[in-house]
Amino acid sequence: MSQQEQLSQKEYVVKCKKAAKDGNVVAQNTLAYMYLHGHGVEQDYNETLKWYRRAAEQGYDIAQYNLAIMYHLGTGIDKNSTEALKWLQQAANQGHGEAQNQLGNMFYQGQGIMQDFGMAYLWWQLAESNDIDDASTNLVKVSEKMTTSQILQAKQLIQDWTTKH
Repeated sequence: MSQQEQLSQKEYVVKCKKAAKDGNVVAQNTLAYMYLHGHGVEQDYNETLKWYRRAAEQGYDIAQYNLAIMYHLGTGIDKNSTEALKWLQQAANQGHGEAQNQLGNMFYQGQGIMQDFGMAYLWWQLAESNDIDDASTNLVKVSEKMTTSQILQAKQLIQDWTTKH
């Protein structure tokens, strides 16, 4: 990296930190990502968690999803399914397709929550409507394990969710 590129990166970090401290959720999410991957700053999971959480608590769905994945995978912190589900649910309810897909996975597999094919169907159907690639395949997989009555119930859940959100 050239000296000019290093200077530009440092300037970017300074500007990003200022915007994040001023409450800009996009800057907070970006700063968290930078700390997570050590881009322009020293890798620091505590700072990552802090900035994702600040943006997530302000309702930023991308940060909610990123925070959920940290808890789900245990990236720099202890795995915590309860926190992962909480943040995934918030992001998914705002229409975040990847969060919807991940919720479908968790309900299908019973990860940190009781296995529920109807809920898996709901979240995967919503994820499919958000053009998430593997959602269609997942829907076929879960449909094969459900009765016609269960699928009709899941479709009612989708209709209820859509009306509510």
